[in-house]
Amino acid sequence: MTSSDSPPLANAMRRIENAFGEGEGVLRAEPSADALRAAEALLFAGGEPVTAKALAEKLGPEVDVAAVLMKLKADYAGRGVELVETGAGWRFQSAPDLAGLFAENREQPKRLPKAALETLAVIAYHQPVTRAEIEEIRGVSLSRGSMELLLEIGWIRPRGRRRTPGRPLTFGTSEAFLGHFGLASLDALPGKDDLKGLGLLDARAAGQIEVPRPSDEMSSDEAPLTEGEDAANFFVDHMEKDE
Repeated sequence: MTSSDSPPLANAMRRIENAFGEGEGVLRAEPSADALRAAEALLFAGGEPVTAKALAEKLGPEVDVAAVLMKLKADYAGRGVELVETGAGWRFQSAPDLAGLFAENREQPKRLPKAALETLAVIAYHQPVTRAEIEEIRGVSLSRGSMELLLEIGWIRPRGRRRTPGRPLTFGTSEAFLGHFGLASLDALPGKDDLKGLGLLDARAAGQIEVPRPSDEMSSDEAPLTEGEDAANFFVDHMEKDE
């Protein structure tokens, strides 16, 4: 067998022998259980790769470090954790075929723009409400992006069409909105007293402001959507045209 045909275990053995200046073909005794346990502990607890010479300094001159490492490598072969040699030394690491177990996908939370938050609040308290009504309540033009963002994350939904010329779409909040904010129903939305208690409503202005109570029920001036109008791409493509 040529050196290029040598199995990885034999190659690793030769590298360890070379590190200590030992020749090949040396008959080695089976390492003791105490030496194996000590080396195993050092390799596990080190955190960083440990060189053969560093192990020898810890285990003492009477321990055959090459035999210890080869025995541990063989014992852990094919298990969930394997002993491998790196350029910096030896270390335990998870088996390569189990790498998928450690893949992690994290969702990066995004802050809603102020315009989208205001739009959401108007829809939540004034539903069913049209785009034009949202603009009238806020006092500014509503950017298309705010509505699309709220539709994309699923917090608002199209409810129907107003029974007025042009039949504009009406919008309301969704079940996902209730779930995200921990609300059992729209009745659980904070009222005037709640808003004052939270410091979100000035006491002097509270007397001039009425906090509406929304409803999930179809209003008398609202018609249900027709088939196909509840598709997501319909609202992206036609929301501007309808209103």
